[in-house]
Amino acid sequence: MLGGCGGSGPPVREQFYSLQPEISVTPSARSIPGTLLVTPLGSRGFLGGTQIVFRTAEEPLQVQRYDDFLWEAVPGQALAEALISALRAADTFAYTVAIADRARADFMLNGELTRLEHRPTADPPSVSLALNLTLIAGDDRATRFSQAYSGTEPTRSSTPEAMVRAFNRLSGRLLSEAVRDLQRQAPQFARNATGRD
Repeated sequence: MLGGCGGSGPPVREQFYSLQPEISVTPSARSIPGTLLVTPLGSRGFLGGTQIVFRTAEEPLQVQRYDDFLWEAVPGQALAEALISALRAADTFAYTVAIADRARADFMLNGELTRLEHRPTADPPSVSLALNLTLIAGDDRATRFSQAYSGTEPTRSSTPEAMVRAFNRLSGRLLSEAVRDLQRQAPQFARNATGRD
């Protein structure tokens, strides 16, 4: 198992890693009319911090944190930023903005990160991620889209770098799936927009 779980000896230097989802998207056939505001993903407990979380097969009910392996940014924020970039690249909505943009939004995409953990003693060792996304209309606060995403990805070696690369592959795969799901909603949103006019 990766080190960093305490013990005697000299202090271990903290190592910071970037959560950079490897997203692959294609341009949308039709942009959804309106402006989308993407909020940072909410999270509870350890997931709201920057320490990387792990769980062992021997103690499946015990969630632990590495002392010396940390994310450079809170994961919920990093995932939201990656999602914003992907939606803009795919031209999924006419405009996609973040909270810092202070723009008036026609739709709001909220979500929660419910699992982001390393499983070093699984067979094979892997990482696991789960999140949910909900799209809310700005005019009537009705839910227009709601979907949960989850998966696992094997690590290709026992190094911290391999663990982080697996997190990036897995998060990229799930966020790419979310973008494709939203792209498929474009015809329905276009009909709704026409009906309001």
